[in-house]
Amino acid sequence: MSAREDVLGRIRQALGPDRTTPAEVVRDYRLTDGRPPGDPALLDLLVDRVEDYRATVLRCAPEEIGATVAAALDQGLGAGWATRDVVVAPGLPAEWRPTGSDVDDDRPPVQLAARSAAVTAVAVAIAETGTLVLDGSPACGRRALSLLPDCLVCVVLADQVAGSVPEALARLDPLRPLTMVSGPSATSDIELQRVEGVHGPRTLLVVLVG
Repeated sequence: MSAREDVLGRIRQALGPDRTTPAEVVRDYRLTDGRPPGDPALLDLLVDRVEDYRATVLRCAPEEIGATVAAALDQGLGAGWATRDVVVAPGLPAEWRPTGSDVDDDRPPVQLAARSAAVTAVAVAIAETGTLVLDGSPACGRRALSLLPDCLVCVVLADQVAGSVPEALARLDPLRPLTMVSGPSATSDIELQRVEGVHGPRTLLVVLVG
């Protein structure tokens, strides 16, 4: 008998043969925000929550996405950034890509870590929590792309913004590798001093379209 079987056996013995049926979980919590995708109030709420996490939001019209992504990189990396240091998700629309940037081609993670910035889309954004969700699709890129470069730029379309967490999760495929981003990577050291960029990008910029 393995240690696992031994432990489970003792639990069964302690519960006895007359153990009761587990209580039914009540799921009467709010499932939707009630506001339709693209509602201006939802977009404003997302901006407020994302900025509260010390990220930066740049808003633009659909025809301005490419220019706004470049402006976000100017802000995140400083004017005159080298395009060769920027890598984009393979499925990112061509008109969103900075001129001269490289497309991620499953290069070793150590090469991604040497890049200054990455640009991706998102699968969904949650207004209530200020969270961006990437699902590993071609437009979002593999998980390493959003975690290793020091600066991350994410493009969010208005109709991708969901009001609540349950509403957002209902849009996602649970079998995909989901990465949830709520602001720049941050933690606190033993003296409770905030340290950014430990487990992911130090700088997060969101291009909100609409």
